[in-house]
Amino acid sequence: MNQKKLIITSVIVYFVAALAAYLGTTTLASTGNSRMDQAQDVVQPTVPSEPLTEQCPINGAMYGETARQLWETRRPLAVVIENHQESRPQSGISSADVVYEAVSEGGVTRTLSIFYCQDAKVVGPVRSARVHFINLLREWGNYPLYAHVGGANCDVTTGSGCANGAPADALGLVRKIGWNFYNDLNQFSIPYPFFYRDYDRLPGVATEHTMYTSTAKLWEYAAKNRELTNVDEEGVSWDEDWTPWTFADDAPQAKRGKETPIVYSFYDTNVSQYGVRWEYDASTNTYKRFNGGKPHTDFNTDAQLIAKNVIVIEAVESPANDDYPGGHIVYRLTGTGPMYAFQNGNVITGTWSKETLDSKMLFLDENGNEISMVGGTVWISMLPLGNGVQYGKEAQATPKKTQTTDEDTADDVTPE
Repeated sequence: MNQKKLIITSVIVYFVAALAAYLGTTTLASTGNSRMDQAQDVVQPTVPSEPLTEQCPINGAMYGETARQLWETRRPLAVVIENHQESRPQSGISSADVVYEAVSEGGVTRTLSIFYCQDAKVVGPVRSARVHFINLLREWGNYPLYAHVGGANCDVTTGSGCANGAPADALGLVRKIGWNFYNDLNQFSIPYPFFYRDYDRLPGVATEHTMYTSTAKLWEYAAKNRELTNVDEEGVSWDEDWTPWTFADDAPQAKRGKETPIVYSFYDTNVSQYGVRWEYDASTNTYKRFNGGKPHTDFNTDAQLIAKNVIVIEAVESPANDDYPGGHIVYRLTGTGPMYAFQNGNVITGTWSKETLDSKMLFLDENGNEISMVGGTVWISMLPLGNGVQYGKEAQATPKKTQTTDEDTADDVTPE
């Protein structure tokens, strides 16, 4: 099936998806069955008896042969997962190989969680697309899967989001770069059961905090309906032109540092809700995440989120000025900016560098050398330029950035 036929078919599906999702949600709510059943066909990638001989290509973690056989059949899958207070604890973030974190709007953060070497039975709550998450994802090979529920847009009928050239028009950007109805997995065009609402998982929260999916379901849908597995419909591998990071083993115990905690926030008005703190555990060589003053856990496992690498970058943030309620923001993601990399209990200060929106973001030390990632989860937080990061004994959440200003200009938010 060529892409034109895919688009025609997907347009038809779009008009029935909302009804199908509603009917499916009603059925789920009435049965009272566990939503974990929605992904009961997930093949678990970890077999305890297998030796860990296979390195995950996107974050360097080690797995067995069974896991490698699975990931070699698919391509990276990025899911927009919200971080509103009512959405916690989220489901599935602990299974992501790479996580990007940034403000969506109004000081509320979201994550772009990238799955490839691990599965998650339940993922969510899934929320809408934003331009800066799309631009961060563009470097992840040919047609990475992008799962979200709608997105910021320019509504020509009402004019909403169309002012100032519509710089935050995420759905428009999806169309411009050729992702629409292809690798873009917008819930509005994909029927139940690939996405579904679960009103019981986090009881009492608003409807926007109730959309869930599973990695297995989305990889299945992409393969059967979009002809996207590890190769696309023309047989081109997703990683044909993709360059991975270089990876390093854990530092020996004697060389692990004591730079803990790590503290940062996004705006000084929301530290109590969205301030981030990481505490280093030298015995496991991992960083434990706290968010809003509490351990940040995963609903699926009830375990605290951890990372092997915590990368913090600062980028120019500016208001979209698109007359959208709540105020969309955009980021400049080409050029360079400050970077802090926390690994093995130590900190590496330097810069991030990105030549084009489709090229790999480099993390460089003070000598201009690209750093290697310690094998395991990579968590990348993007702060407004000027925030800074506190770590060690002097750590405290005192961000410098209070809000976006018209003087700041992020001028690369649309495709080249």
